[in-house]
Amino acid sequence: MPIKIPDTLPAFETLVHEGVRVMTETVAVRQDIRPLQIGLLNLMPNKIKTEIQMARLVGASPLQVELSLVRVGGHKAKNTSEEHLLAFYDTWEEIKHRKFDGFIITGAPIETLDYEDVTYWDEMKQILDWTVTNVHSTLNVCWGAMAAIYHFHQVPKYTLEEKAFGVFRHHNRNPSSVFLSGFSDDFQIPVSRWTEVRAADIRKHPELEILMESDETGVCFVQEKAGKRLYVFNHVEYDSTSLADEYFRDADAGVPIKLPKNYFPHNDPAIPPLNRWRSHAHLLFGNWINQMYQTTPYELDRIGTEG
Repeated sequence: MPIKIPDTLPAFETLVHEGVRVMTETVAVRQDIRPLQIGLLNLMPNKIKTEIQMARLVGASPLQVELSLVRVGGHKAKNTSEEHLLAFYDTWEEIKHRKFDGFIITGAPIETLDYEDVTYWDEMKQILDWTVTNVHSTLNVCWGAMAAIYHFHQVPKYTLEEKAFGVFRHHNRNPSSVFLSGFSDDFQIPVSRWTEVRAADIRKHPELEILMESDETGVCFVQEKAGKRLYVFNHVEYDSTSLADEYFRDADAGVPIKLPKNYFPHNDPAIPPLNRWRSHAHLLFGNWINQMYQTTPYELDRIGTEG
């Protein structure tokens, strides 16, 4: 089944061009199906690019999915027009009465700040607590994952001496996990962050399980055993050129930046990079949505009341 998004959303045309099936409200109401309700709390500055990246992966599911775009109300976006936000986004305050099968919380370029220094941290804490009662399964990404694992388990983050930047080999630590079904033992994932959480801190919490990690960049993917929260600290959703865009942006601005590791062929930024993680990104999101579909209540109102 296709993903349901507004047909005037910029992502619509891009996804159609890529062969992702999308549908309008008119078509969706003809189908006697309860679509999975997935919310995307988009904290990234370039919201349109993030919308496309996430919708591409969510829309690859064979299930009908309705994607709702959400933003924090206590923060004014600087890189996305107010017209776009008003047309396609609701604030969390406007949707907090709703329940969702799935909810994605993205990263944000504020990772070096202490959580308490983030201007919308109070609202973030309310949102994270709200997911306990109003969301069946939450997928937290990059800074969103660090914030969530700190909020729920007090796992700290540490600032790195050098930015973890490039495409790194990762290991499958639990091939029997439903979230890693079909994964190779060894695979590559983009990394772009100035901070990290550490395996030693996570292993102090028996309710948490590390599912993916890298010898070079550490923990990537953690599952909360008792709950339905997932924490992904790296960027499986990235486009082929995302790391290049970051590199050239900083280089053009005169910001000291090294070439992303294992990314440009022959370390030559003039050569377009190859995408070596796309299939695993689709696997991860597909496994998450499949598990969500199998375990979520049919009646949305029952979400948060399960045992």
